[in-house]
Amino acid sequence: MHVSRFSFPVSRYIRPMLSVTFLGTSAARPTVERNVSALALVREGETLLFECGEGTQRQMMRYGVSFALSEIFFTHFHADHFLGVIGLIRTLGLQGREEPMRLYGPKGAKKVLTQAISLGVERVPFEVQVQEVAPGALITTHHAPRSSYDIHVFATEHGGGSVGYALKEHERRGRFDVEKARAAGIPEGPLWGKLSKGESIELADGRKLAADGFVGPKRPGRLVVFTGDTRPCASVVDAAQGADLLIHEATFGEEEKERAKETGHSTAKEAAQVALAAKARRLVLSHVSARYSISAEELVKEAKPVFDNVTVAKDGMTIEVPFAD
Repeated sequence: MHVSRFSFPVSRYIRPMLSVTFLGTSAARPTVERNVSALALVREGETLLFECGEGTQRQMMRYGVSFALSEIFFTHFHADHFLGVIGLIRTLGLQGREEPMRLYGPKGAKKVLTQAISLGVERVPFEVQVQEVAPGALITTHHAPRSSYDIHVFATEHGGGSVGYALKEHERRGRFDVEKARAAGIPEGPLWGKLSKGESIELADGRKLAADGFVGPKRPGRLVVFTGDTRPCASVVDAAQGADLLIHEATFGEEEKERAKETGHSTAKEAAQVALAAKARRLVLSHVSARYSISAEELVKEAKPVFDNVTVAKDGMTIEVPFAD
């Protein structure tokens, strides 16, 4: 990468970091190797928590996830997905937190979460806002105007109005064409910076140049999709179209596919079929039954013939999500 004497990176922009840390990857109950459901998504220093099963706060400490978060997203209200919020809210209060906390979940969220966070304390010392969301909703967090993304809510099939969440970044500016700028006689430095931001410039010789001739078309941001518990379904395929990372539950292997249907879950192979239909770039399997707790590689073996770029999540695993280009 060429850097001018003005320290302006001319061939690329600073790329915001986006990563996912798995705090709990077990289904229904914890095991020695796996805690129940929770994951943290970190983007440009902002932390978003998806699910908050029992013991999540301890997992956050263990794996270095910041308590300085403001949003928690719940897919449904089975105990293994939300009971940890009771202890987390209490700990944040004891730490002297003053900033509001926002909790999102499907229908019933206000009743369930309001009751949950009131347990064990006389009063929560900071404001907790609970918002019920439905498929099709678009959530703009309080950081989003700066961070340039939205959270899309989509339907899943796990009974009781369960939902999933897709973090979708806004489009990015096009690439700045260094060679064109040099050929046009534009000196390196602040003028390159203005053009890269889409601003017009005026040169010392009086020429006025628009950015269009030096900046390529806009480029897509990243898409990270988290299903929570669900059967494979069209709404997940739609939400995950072109996803850079699809995190799909895979509670069972194929030998338990009938049980998966009965309980509203997916097999690893079914999750792979969803990823294939969605043309996702990467699939991570989570919400693993205790029977696969020690080694879940057999789930990967079942999924891989259908969708090659697949991994099974482990507690403490962090995945960086790069741009496609």
